[in-house]
Amino acid sequence: MSEELYYEFTTDSEMIGERYQLAVSRIKEIKNEKLGMPEFDEYFRFVSGFIEMMDDTLKWSIDGGLEKDSMEELGKRNKALYEDILPEHYDSSFGNPEVAVKKLGEDFGKILSSLYFEIRSMIPSAFEHNLFDMVIRAELFLEVYGAFSSASEAGKLPEYEAIRQIMYWFYSDYAEEERCIRFAQMVAPESDFARDIIMESDLTDLRYLYKFGEYITDNELKTAEHLNTLSQEEIDKLATTYTEGYRIGFAMTGKDISIKKTAAIVYELGFERIVKKAVSNFKEIGLKSSIYRANMSVFTMLGSARRSGYTGAVPNKQFDYDHKDDDALYLDGALVTRRLEAMRAAGEKYKKEAKVFGGPAVIETFGEKPFAPVPKKDAVHYSDTQKKLLSDYKIQNSLIMNEYIIGKERSFTIIAFPVPEIGPKFPEIFNEVVKINTLDYKLYQNIQQKIIDALDEAVYVEVKGMNGNRTDMKVMLHELKDKTHETNFENCVADVNIPVGEVFTSPVLKGTNGTLHVSGVYLEGLFFKNLEITFEDGCIKDYNCSNFESDEENKKYISDNILFNHKTLPIGEFAIGTNTTAYQIARDYSIADKLPILIAEKTGPHFAVGDTCYSHEEDNITYNPDGKSIIARDNEISLNRKTDPDKAYFSCHTDITIPYDELGEIRAVKENGEGIVIISNGEFVLPGTEELNIPIKG
Repeated sequence: MSEELYYEFTTDSEMIGERYQLAVSRIKEIKNEKLGMPEFDEYFRFVSGFIEMMDDTLKWSIDGGLEKDSMEELGKRNKALYEDILPEHYDSSFGNPEVAVKKLGEDFGKILSSLYFEIRSMIPSAFEHNLFDMVIRAELFLEVYGAFSSASEAGKLPEYEAIRQIMYWFYSDYAEEERCIRFAQMVAPESDFARDIIMESDLTDLRYLYKFGEYITDNELKTAEHLNTLSQEEIDKLATTYTEGYRIGFAMTGKDISIKKTAAIVYELGFERIVKKAVSNFKEIGLKSSIYRANMSVFTMLGSARRSGYTGAVPNKQFDYDHKDDDALYLDGALVTRRLEAMRAAGEKYKKEAKVFGGPAVIETFGEKPFAPVPKKDAVHYSDTQKKLLSDYKIQNSLIMNEYIIGKERSFTIIAFPVPEIGPKFPEIFNEVVKINTLDYKLYQNIQQKIIDALDEAVYVEVKGMNGNRTDMKVMLHELKDKTHETNFENCVADVNIPVGEVFTSPVLKGTNGTLHVSGVYLEGLFFKNLEITFEDGCIKDYNCSNFESDEENKKYISDNILFNHKTLPIGEFAIGTNTTAYQIARDYSIADKLPILIAEKTGPHFAVGDTCYSHEEDNITYNPDGKSIIARDNEISLNRKTDPDKAYFSCHTDITIPYDELGEIRAVKENGEGIVIISNGEFVLPGTEELNIPIKG
């Protein structure tokens, strides 16, 4: 964090310290006060008690409790911070909108449950000794309580709109400070809380995991424990696969990594030995690592329960899902404008640092028990008008972000590992995933080139399902004017998307029609049963699934979590996955339903809805290893960037994979109608690709 930001928002500034002490002193008095309304007394006593626990946690941390306490004591304290929202207690928690509405009424129940959600974001602040984040939320709570206290003197409740306005102005007034702080944590990591823990702690003493202030479960503890059984040589190999993917990503796309100074490491706790080596690897190529936290706040949720940044275990995914739309309590045009101004202010403040930010290096995890959310009418939901505001905001925000972190100059990499919750064979599965992540990319590169050569003979591709899969798609391809030097498909090996195993393109939208169906698929941790999407001229025309009893609920589920409230989305990518090793390992260990999309997309053909893979860098000419330039970097919608950028991007990209055992045929169709079959009945049949069938056939 820059010195300027540190001075403005430092946790030990005299003014912030005084405000904090005044707020906490007042909050401690609430437990002895009564509003004359038992249900509201219960709520305010509970939340004030939680804030007192945050104050106690802060003092304990400052006093060295993290170093003094035993493993057992640390675990007990950690659980206490999250206990009331854990699934086994959620039915009695004010964090549950259903409970809050039942006790406090529809209006006050929703907004006070949202207030508690925001107050809970004080947990990491207590561990970071960040008084600024703590005091603004404590003061918000006191202002809301004060409104109830004043109204109770007249024997009534406050006006709902008065409470809403208090919270509205909190999110408006602090929009710029919050945005600047979070942006600085990503691009200007002079001071980095998590990085310091990783680099300075004894990682063989697992008590270090509790220093982050995140929820810690057996997954994090046993992952770290397992990594401690690996030799340093093995750790180095894993970390180098990861960081080399990042470096090669720049090289393969002709981008100059030498002008970059920062890379953001995004991961889930437990993998610190790998991350520690990755920090060193990045340093060797001139990159400082930023490791910023996933901030669970109404400031950042914005319709999505996905966590972006480093994180521990998710205490209760239903809790996150219930509050993902809390912003709808306040969202209007003025707040959207305020947030865009805040993004602009952050970009201007850290323009120099943003220019040399290289992009994220992500370690994903998989293997947790699949989550199927329960829609709740008592949770907050966006209106149709707000959905449009939110989608417009995300587009505008991404355009502003791209002015400072220039898309065509940055890159990324992603790798995935299992966690112990995947089952008793975790060590074996971990080793198999290491095998997947380190497959011989040269072998795949050569085989994939044969597939590309066949596809480049075609004007369109047909994809048909089998075994109950109703997929029947016609995918139009760009015209190649010089087949000697041009190609439609990128030969994707292990660089930005680890592991190896796909060829992909941006289809022509006009004439791309049909039905995409999968019997079951997990997307960003959410399960979709019998997901079916129909396309007309490359854009979504209709959609449904069978997760819930009513079509209305099913369509809303898809709209919220695949279309992200856009009326339609184009096909941004068509790909053929070739990693049959990953496919077979998933079936051997019965973990196909747990694979992250990063690996799952390599285990069959997939379609991505949303932006293309070349979003914001379409003008960068990229080449395959054979020297041919990839021309299919645009579609008819992304071309709007030249005249109307607002209509060019959607700020989303969701991959939907058809597994080989549901795949009847992929056929490349030439202009004369002749077909070249690439896959038939789930097996590769194109000459030169037969080796890909070995893992499947055993």
